[in-house]
Amino acid sequence: MASVKEMRTRIGSVKSTQKITKAMQMVAAAKLRRAQAAAESARPYAKAMANVIANLASGVSGPSAPLLLGGTGKDQRHLVIVATSDRGLAGGFNGGIVRAAREKIAELIAAGKDVKIITVGRKGRDQLRRQYGDRYVESFEVGIKPASFALVKPVAEKVLSMYRGGELDVVTLVYSTFKSVVTQTPTVRQLIPAVVEKSESTAFYDYEPDEDTILEALLPQNISVQLLSALLDNQAGFFAAQMAAMDNATRNAGDLINALTIQMNRTRQAQITKELIEIISGASAV
Repeated sequence: MASVKEMRTRIGSVKSTQKITKAMQMVAAAKLRRAQAAAESARPYAKAMANVIANLASGVSGPSAPLLLGGTGKDQRHLVIVATSDRGLAGGFNGGIVRAAREKIAELIAAGKDVKIITVGRKGRDQLRRQYGDRYVESFEVGIKPASFALVKPVAEKVLSMYRGGELDVVTLVYSTFKSVVTQTPTVRQLIPAVVEKSESTAFYDYEPDEDTILEALLPQNISVQLLSALLDNQAGFFAAQMAAMDNATRNAGDLINALTIQMNRTRQAQITKELIEIISGASAV
C-alpha cells in the first residue's frame, strides 16, 4: 500500500493536470464561438454558389459541358481528400473522420479502383500514411490560424492540376460537418465531377457570356469554396470536441482526487490507530 506522502504527491499531480484540462476547456470554448460563427457565415456563400452552378448546369449538357462538371466519362482513378485537425486531445473527432475515410478507401479498392490520397491536417496524415503509404500523394497542414482561401488555395491547385493532367476521374472529400456543440458528423462528399443539386431558384436568367464560359471560371472557384467550408466546419467541430473532452477530463480528475483523498485519509487513520495501539501496549507492559 502506498504511503501517505506518496498519495499526497499523486493528488498534487492530478490537481495540476486538472488545472491544465480546465484551462484547455476554457480556451476551446472561446475559440469555438469564433469558429462556429465563421462556419455558419460561410455556408450561405457555398449554398448560393451551388445554386448558381445548378442554374447554369441546367443549360449545359453533352460533350460541351466543362470537364469539372461532365467528368472524364470514366470512374477508375479516384482521389480521396481527408481533412482533419493538426492537434489531438479532442476525443474521437479525428478518429471518426479517419474511420470514414478508411471505409471509403477500402470500398474503392475492393471495387478495383486506383485510389490516391491527399490529407489536410497532421492527424489524418499520421494515421493514413502508415496504412496507405504507396497511395499517398501529398499532405497539407491546417495551422493555428482560422481557415482562409490562402490555406485552401494550394490544395485546390494541386487537385485541379492532377485532374486536368488526366491523373484523376473522381475526387472525394472526407471531413466532419459541424451540427452542434455535441454533434459532429463525418461526411463524405464528391467534389469532382461537381454534383449538381436542384436549384432553389425558379427564375430564368439570360447569361452573358454563355453558360459554358461562366462555368469554366466558376467551377474551379467552387472547389476552393467547398474546401474552405469543409475546413471551417472541421475547426468548429474540433474545438467543440476538444471542449467536451477537456470537460470530461476535468470531471474525471476531480473524481480521482476525491477517491485518492478518501484512501489517503483511511491510510493515515490506520497509521494513527496502529501507533496508538503500540503506545498502549507498551504502557501496559510496563
